[in-house]
Amino acid sequence: MQTVTLSIFRFNEFEKRLWVLGQMTANKLGMHYLPKASFWKMFGSGTGQGFTPKPNWHVWSILAVWPDEETARKEVAESPIYQRWGKMADESYTVLLSPTSAWGQWDGKEPFAPVKPSPDVRPIAALTRATIKFWKAERFWAREPAISHMIGKNKDVVFKIGVGEVPFLQQVTFSVWPDSKSMEEFARGAGGPHGEAIKSVRAENWFKEELYARFQILGSIGKWEGKDPVGEALNARPAAAPKPAVEAPKPAPAPVVEKPAPAVEAPKAAPAPVAEKAAVAVEMPKPAPAAAAPKPAPVVEAPKPAPAPVTSRPQGGKPNFKGKPGKGGRKENA
Repeated sequence: MQTVTLSIFRFNEFEKRLWVLGQMTANKLGMHYLPKASFWKMFGSGTGQGFTPKPNWHVWSILAVWPDEETARKEVAESPIYQRWGKMADESYTVLLSPTSAWGQWDGKEPFAPVKPSPDVRPIAALTRATIKFWKAERFWAREPAISHMIGKNKDVVFKIGVGEVPFLQQVTFSVWPDSKSMEEFARGAGGPHGEAIKSVRAENWFKEELYARFQILGSIGKWEGKDPVGEALNARPAAAPKPAVEAPKPAPAPVVEKPAPAVEAPKAAPAPVAEKAAVAVEMPKPAPAAAAPKPAPVVEAPKPAPAPVTSRPQGGKPNFKGKPGKGGRKENA
């Protein structure tokens, strides 16, 4: 869960204040780097209640956005930038926050990833950041004395500070309240200076860029002015009303176990059937012998033509006919 830290440092001695001015210059030149932070800024602060254009050279701060609370606590304790600032400062204080809502942009980015808050979040923190249009700055700061006076005498506010990236033009306010109701009454109360200032912001378009965010407080590290105001507010929040005791359901009665049915004697196995003797094998009739092929009929020689009858010739070489041949006559041999 994303965790935001706002760390505040106090430098009382002149040499230390010069040192931190050098740190701010180095940061503007890009010489500082927090590799595990997705977004981070260094700020100066204002005097009085913190919401003034007059700088407070003693108080400076660092805001950073981390992937989770464990990383946030480790980096605040061990990273080189925080170690240098912590060793040089006379006092340091860090508030750990979980964003629950955010609207707007910061340098064209949306640095906070809100999560659904726990029911009845107490205490609650609010952060506003705005880039004021140059020609509207005078009207903006004209509203400041009444707002600072009002928040200074408000008994509900737990902790407050005004910081800025660029004097007069880029301003951040941070405050902690016991609950959302008290914060809303201050911010939007009818007839109050802050509520009237919000109306003027909308009507006259004072801001070039703006962002508003609310946070659930996860904890605090260190002391501020010898106290831990945020930690005290966390410890003083009313305990949640205990939930009414829910009577444990009575165990269901054990099911009645039916008496087992009397054992039934298993039927005896039927005797194995006596195998009949195998029938005597009947010899298959032998196949009848193949019929003998009939002998071929004897070849009958074709009858030879009878020899022509030999005609006896008459003596003397010439035939001798008796009588004359004619119709109905008969040839007679001589």
